[in-house]
Amino acid sequence: METKWILKYLTDLNVHNNRGWYNAHLAETKAATEKFEELVQEIILRIGEFDRSILHIQPKDTIFRLIRYPRFGSDRTPYNPAFRAHISAKGKMPVPVGYYLMIKPGGQSFLGGGLFASSFRDATERVRGYITEFGEEFDEIIHAPEFEKYFRVQGTSLLNVPSGYDKEHPQAEWLKFKNWYLEYPIADETVADAEILVAEAAKGEKISTKHSMNIVQSFLFSVSHSYPPYILCDLGGILNDQKDYGPCCRAGARNNKRSGLCGE
Repeated sequence: METKWILKYLTDLNVHNNRGWYNAHLAETKAATEKFEELVQEIILRIGEFDRSILHIQPKDTIFRLIRYPRFGSDRTPYNPAFRAHISAKGKMPVPVGYYLMIKPGGQSFLGGGLFASSFRDATERVRGYITEFGEEFDEIIHAPEFEKYFRVQGTSLLNVPSGYDKEHPQAEWLKFKNWYLEYPIADETVADAEILVAEAAKGEKISTKHSMNIVQSFLFSVSHSYPPYILCDLGGILNDQKDYGPCCRAGARNNKRSGLCGE
C-alpha cells in the first residue's frame, strides 16, 4: 500500500488546483483514490476488531469527493486537496457518528470521531441532554489523563448557553456547543508509512472508544430510555441499536423527513 504516493498526488493537486491539471491527470486521480480505498479498508478491518458495527461498510461508501463546492465557503479553488473518509454504520453520513480520517499534506492530517456536523438539531439536543444529566461523568472522561494525552474536545460554540438550559450548570460551557468531536493529529512521516499509519489509526480510535464506552456502559439504560432509539451517541465512538430505521438524510438535504436527526 503506497501511502507516499497519496501524499505526492495531493501535494501536486494543491499546487495545480485547477480543472485543466485535474482533467489531464485523471489516471493519477483514479490510482490515488484506489490506494486510499485500500487504506480505508485496512483501517475498517483493524477498527472492526473492537467495533464490529462497521465491518459491513465498503470503503467507497465512506469517502468524500475531491471536488469542492465554492458557494459553501470562502475557498474558491475547485478541489479540496485532501482524502477524507467517515467510517460509521451508515458510511459517510454524519449521523450516526463514527470515525473520521483526513489525509492532507503539510501536517494537516488527522484521525477523529464524534458529531462533526452542527446542523442536526435533534442530535445536538440529545448530546446536550446527556451532558445536562450526566455532567460529572462526562467531565471525568474528558479530563482523564490518558484521554487528555491524545485528545481535546472541539466543536462550534454559541456565545451563550441556549434557552432552556441552566446557565449555572457546571458544564455550561459544553452546553454552548452545537457539535462535539475529537481530533488526533498525524504527521506526514506517519502517513507516508502505511503500516505505521494503520496502527496509529487503530490505536487512536481504540483509545477514544475505550473512554467513551465507559460512559455508555454506565448509563446505557438511562440514555436509551430518555431518547428515541435511533442512536446512542458518544464522543469518539458509536453504539448503534442495530435496528433498521431507514437511512438518515444526507447533510444539507431539505426534503428528507424520515429521521428526526435531520434538522429541518
